[in-house]
Amino acid sequence: MSPETADVVVVGLGPGGEEVAGRLAEAGLDVVGIERELLGGECPYWGCVPSKMMIRGANLLAEARRVAGISGSTTVSPDWAPVATRIRNEATDTWDDRVAVDRFVGKGGRFIRGSARVAGPGRVVVDEVEVEASRGIVISTGTVPVIPPVPGLGDLPYWTNRDAIKTEQVPASLLVLGGGAIGLELAQMFGRFGSEVTVVEGLDRLIPMEEPEASEMIAAVFEAEGIAARTGNAVTAARQAGGRLVLQLADGSEVSGEHLLVATGRRTALGSLGLDSVGLDAGARFIEVDAHMRAAPGIWAVGDVTGKGLFTHMAMYQAGIAIADILGRPSHAADYRAVSRVTFTDPEIGSVGLSAGAAAESGLRVRAGLAPLPSSARGWIHKAGNEGFIKLVEDADAGVLVGATSAGPMGGEVLGLLSLAVHARVPSAELATMIYAYPTFHRAIEAALSDLRSQPA
Repeated sequence: MSPETADVVVVGLGPGGEEVAGRLAEAGLDVVGIERELLGGECPYWGCVPSKMMIRGANLLAEARRVAGISGSTTVSPDWAPVATRIRNEATDTWDDRVAVDRFVGKGGRFIRGSARVAGPGRVVVDEVEVEASRGIVISTGTVPVIPPVPGLGDLPYWTNRDAIKTEQVPASLLVLGGGAIGLELAQMFGRFGSEVTVVEGLDRLIPMEEPEASEMIAAVFEAEGIAARTGNAVTAARQAGGRLVLQLADGSEVSGEHLLVATGRRTALGSLGLDSVGLDAGARFIEVDAHMRAAPGIWAVGDVTGKGLFTHMAMYQAGIAIADILGRPSHAADYRAVSRVTFTDPEIGSVGLSAGAAAESGLRVRAGLAPLPSSARGWIHKAGNEGFIKLVEDADAGVLVGATSAGPMGGEVLGLLSLAVHARVPSAELATMIYAYPTFHRAIEAALSDLRSQPA
């Protein structure tokens, strides 16, 4: 094996890895990018982009159904074919990454498809090729779905998010195992296209990482839309019977469906990367990095593998920091106080920073303010589909927000101001002096601030 040489080797070309590799190549470095699947990673092919295209179609159906009682009447006939076609067009029909590869190569990068492992400081092996990196190695290999160890589950033809994205038919009935963001988004989407959907969540509420008010809101929305939710009920066994997939629950009951979507989270797969050859723990859940994305001398890591938030925007944020560090340019240190996230159900649930419970557990003295969206002028005007709220979480001693939730129509967009407030540590008292445009959804922030000020300090 004759080693090739490069300045930098990037292992894993998801959003973060592609950004690092492409921008370093544009800066004049000799960059080798290695990807075993598709260049671009989960997000453009099986995640963020196609799932939101599906959700967009489902939300248009829901909006059409809301016409009655407001502006007339309409008859809605769901058709999955345009959605499936649009996704295939976006994914180059057969999930082909040639456009992305050409883009990277056009920037001056060298692309290798294969499974890579680190073979020592500055050395990466992929199939029969060894590459020596003079400046360093960047690891951005993402995550894979978690499949829980439920007896019998491994024998079933279950779906992961990839199968759900690629389906060309809407199932007549669907079980969704997992009540987190991915499970809820796809459950509601398929329900609006006509599936009979049941969500099973072992914890006591849906989206358990978010505020309790968000769980209550989405549970009520699901009930109104005919989506069943079984919470606080772990799955104890799985089997196939009579052409249906069956889950047995802890309380002795059973649920069944034509298809089963497993959406119980994601995990890294670090065991085969050879991390021990550079002094890292190959059995760790995540790669520990410092504030400049350094994991070890000559090793950087970005994206999901760092465990700082499994989001495309996190990978891109970390990529910018790593790029500056590799190029020797000044850069800010990573700051995770104001990490934003959005669950793209309808209504959307946008959150930033800490929930009230997490803030209290961290030792802060917490005040919280809440404003229901339907009681705002815009919520009243919006009428159908106006469920939601603004919740603010304050460090009462510092007088600044440490977290917030914006749930409602365009909740993720309304979140922008709140993300800035948490990031910049804008005093709550200063936020209360702002002029909030009337009548907008974000004006409910003013009402939540008023409720916050009414709470004991």
